[in-house]
Order: sequence, then structure tokens, then C-alpha cells
Amino acid sequence: MFAEMFYEFVPDRNSASGAEVSVFVTEGDSVTLHNDFETNPYWIRWDFHDIIIAQILRDRRYICIDDQCNGRFRDRLQLDHQTGSLTITNTRITDSGYYQLRTAGSRKGNSNRIFTVVVRGFSGVGTDDVSVEEGDSVTLQTDVEMNKQDRIRWYFNETIITEITGDLSFICTDVQCNEGTERFRDRLKLDNQTGSLTIMNTRTTDSGLYDWLIKSNSRISARIFFVYVNGK
Repeated sequence: MFAEMFYEFVPDRNSASGAEVSVFVTEGDSVTLHNDFETNPYWIRWDFHDIIIAQILRDRRYICIDDQCNGRFRDRLQLDHQTGSLTITNTRITDSGYYQLRTAGSRKGNSNRIFTVVVRGFSGVGTDDVSVEEGDSVTLQTDVEMNKQDRIRWYFNETIITEITGDLSFICTDVQCNEGTERFRDRLKLDNQTGSLTIMNTRTTDSGLYDWLIKSNSRISARIFFVYVNGK
């Protein structure tokens, strides 16, 4: 039985903060979130929506993995004690969301990275098929009303294309979200109230998977749309 222990993460001028990483996995499969900063740091901690799910000190004086920390994943987590990489086995839709890796005590200083994990429904479960004629518009409905704490993201073939916060403090579409990846060229329209996405003047190259993710302190939801644009 482990005593409860917390190691405070204090950023310093040597801290490293990697770009946010988006990871997609099919429900039931395993996924590994990799620590690419440095192997064998003194302290490693993983959070899921600000809840500790794994933590270890290098000398192994203290280890907690899920059940000892929180118990949400029920023996479905594996923590690499050398690298700090985290594997989630037998993934579920409810595993979708934000994972934060924090490390401290390495030669390169402290580090911090966010992973956005999207678990797609198995065999099409949870997937909406949408068909549209080339040149027409199509709206992918979220069926939610946004709260100020919400953050909504849309991905196209695993690349983020829009993001909006419920308080409208941050909005990006297409190239604003990913510099150099402009694809839709002002053909996207985002509903500020619901986060629903409209694609205007559709093209056959718009066909593919659109992943929707909403996150707040009180909820996390994911949904998948397969859009097929019929050529003229």
C-alpha cells in the first residue's frame, strides 16, 4: 500500500514544452503516448483531465498506476519505468480526451506535453455517414450547446482544421490552426453556439474522416463523421 505523495511541477527557464500531439486509435486497440524528451528523469507524472493516473520516482520509492492514483482505467495502463511512456490497453470511447505528461529532474530541466487522444468507435459504431454532391454545402451537426468552459476541435483525416472555445476567446480555422496545411481555403464555417462545422462548395478531395472532440471540466465527448462527396 503506497502512501499518498505529490511532486510539485515548477517550470524553470530550462523547461521544455513540446507541441501538442494528436493521437487516434480504434476502440479496443492499444495506444502508447511517448515521452520524447529524455529517458530516466527523476520524476514522471501523467494526468487525464487534471486527475493523476500514473506517477513514479526514479528510485521507485513511490509508484502509482491508476488504481493507486485514481482507478479509472482498471488495470489498462502500463508505464515504462525507463522512458515514462504510457500505454493504454483495450481503449474505450471514454478514454478520449487530454493527457498531460510532466517530467522533472533530468539534465534538460523540466518538461511538459499535452496529448489529445481520440478513440474511434469499433466497426463504425459511433460513426455518422454523410453524403453530399460536389459543390453543395454540408453541415456536420454536434447536437450540443456550448458552455463557456467548453473547447471544441474538428480534425480532418487526423489533422486539426478548426478549434473554438465556448467563451470565444480562441477561434481558429484551417491554416490558422496548422500553418502550411491550408486545404479548405475559406470554405469552412464554424457555428459559435454549437461548434457545428459547415463545409461550403465541397470538393471530392473533402471526402474522408472528420473527428469532433469536445472537452470541458465536466464532460468529454467524441464523434466521427465519414463524409463522401459525390463528383459531378
